[in-house]
Amino acid sequence: MIRTNNISFSYTEYEKTEELDSHDMELIIAAREAASKAYAPYSKFKVGAAVRLESGLIVMGANVENAAFPSGICAERSALSNSISNHPEDKPSALAIASMTEDGYTDDSPSPCGNCRQVIAEEEARIGNKIRIILSGKNKTQIIDGINSLLPLQFNRKNLKINLP
Repeated sequence: MIRTNNISFSYTEYEKTEELDSHDMELIIAAREAASKAYAPYSKFKVGAAVRLESGLIVMGANVENAAFPSGICAERSALSNSISNHPEDKPSALAIASMTEDGYTDDSPSPCGNCRQVIAEEEARIGNKIRIILSGKNKTQIIDGINSLLPLQFNRKNLKINLP
């Protein structure tokens, strides 16, 4: 039997950052601060990420480019690596992402690349909880409840198991 299935997801969108609650706004401000510190001499596209841990602590990360392009790191992976390395028992509960160019913060909300989506998925699996993802543009903000919406049909540790007959 052949079936056609659909995948869809919902997210909350705010037209103005002033509509956000103070916790989300605080995380966006931290992500924007991280973006301002990014090292992006080649693309001039600076991205910052801020992770709120269950304790309330916020850790940040920024993209870092390298002349050998595959050697750089995205802001999301930088921030999550920071949280895992320095606060392994304090689980991430939310991740905000902001981006800017030489003209200021981008109008559109940045979305994590495929590599970052996989890392977020692995972190959710490690901690056993969804991570709230906040994508912040200059004015518009989108909030997504967990990576499964952005990365359906995930490759995960179950795919690594070999089932021999």
